Amino acid sequence: MFLGIDIGTSGVKAVVLDEAGAVVGQGTAALTVQRPHPLWSEQDPDAWWRATNAAVLAIDASVRRSVRGIGLAGQMHGATVLGADDRPLRPAILWNDGRCAAECAELEAAVPELRAISGNIAMPGFTAPKLLWLRNHEPDVFAKIATVLLPKDYVRLQMTGDKASDLSDSAGTLWLDVGARRWSDTLLSACGLSTANMPGLFEGSAITGQLQADIAEAWGMPRVPVAAGGGDNAAGAVGVGVVRDGDALLSLGTSGVIFVATDDFRPSPERAAHTFCHALPGLWHQMSVHLSAASCVDWVARITGTQSVADLLARAESVGPAGGPELFLPYLSGERTPHNDADVRGAFLGLDNDTDGNRLAQAVLEGVAFALADGLDVLRETGTTVDRLSVIGGGARSGYWGRIIAAAMDVELVYLEGGEVGPALGAARLAQLAVDGGDPASVCVAPPVARTIVPDPAIADTLAAKRDAFRAAYSRITPKNSPRNF
Repeated sequence: MFLGIDIGTSGVKAVVLDEAGAVVGQGTAALTVQRPHPLWSEQDPDAWWRATNAAVLAIDASVRRSVRGIGLAGQMHGATVLGADDRPLRPAILWNDGRCAAECAELEAAVPELRAISGNIAMPGFTAPKLLWLRNHEPDVFAKIATVLLPKDYVRLQMTGDKASDLSDSAGTLWLDVGARRWSDTLLSACGLSTANMPGLFEGSAITGQLQADIAEAWGMPRVPVAAGGGDNAAGAVGVGVVRDGDALLSLGTSGVIFVATDDFRPSPERAAHTFCHALPGLWHQMSVHLSAASCVDWVARITGTQSVADLLARAESVGPAGGPELFLPYLSGERTPHNDADVRGAFLGLDNDTDGNRLAQAVLEGVAFALADGLDVLRETGTTVDRLSVIGGGARSGYWGRIIAAAMDVELVYLEGGEVGPALGAARLAQLAVDGGDPASVCVAPPVARTIVPDPAIADTLAAKRDAFRAAYSRITPKNSPRNF
């Protein structure tokens, strides 16, 4: 059996697969995000480790005893800075933190070839500008930095004592030469760092170390190998068999991601699309990234006093597609694709005297769908063909939302059994490859199809006018036009 651990933003998930790929055990533990100032988003690295222990120990002891390998997945881009004693110097700065827009401009000016090397535009969510922000604003902390790790790799350090990372997660730092799959001395130097501050690099299906004896004892399992794993999106792709050129998925988690596997390096940063290494050797991937997706559903449930997400979805369905004039701009944490705007914030437009919680719920589902459609348009502009998306993440549970998304994007959605398990599933499969070897295409097969949603032309026609209004609305809420700046 193989254990996959996913260090997410809202929680840690641990999943055990048997050799046939069936889920035989699961555990979860919640995490919280701290936002001490506008645009800031931080977490305590030790909270990841506490949650990891809780999630693993929630799995039945008899299942844990049979684990033969562990893989890790995690939220990308988080800047976890450690001193010489390997202890965190401050809270980790997360992927959805927007404080360092000025440092992005500074980095692009310092390294004109940054986009060619990294395959990406500098955005506040990436790791490198966060380190420039620390150098500019917290110089005492920066001077003490011995190592920079990504969130899952801090957990790995606690598990194995090793400083290691995989290429898919490290590609999101802006320090990787993504085409060559190695650290870039040029990009590191621009941030006052060197490879001495970085973990060792491994393909996702390689072994980076072994579980330390005391951790193995506490978890009730042997001192098993630990695989490099992957960033959350790449690991999620491995879990649902997106491992060949042209395979694609839609991840509906806290953020929303459209992910397309490619067999070569195809950067196209001009419209804020991402190009990263995949978690398997010889593969890369393109992504459109939306900083708020399922998190918007949780948010509107909270502000409308709805008891559960399921209840909220039912409230939306009672209204139906385009059942009200309300538009929702889902930029609660800024946006990446296609706007690259860390400062923009969400908005409701078109409210009237008949607006109620049901119509707000429907507007939120539509707004996220329209944002995803914007991102898919960007990928299609690069020449990528996407006609079918495998759906993973917590948002995959809702067939009603799926019908709205399929119509907005004009793409078939395939829901896979166990698809809501997400990146932890892929992390376990990477552990299986690390321990047993084999052909990734044979090991990383897509789970059985639970249902398929094809675009409904009637829903597409109903949503068309609101989609056009959504496209036009961004210019009305971008920060330069915001009341905050009047």
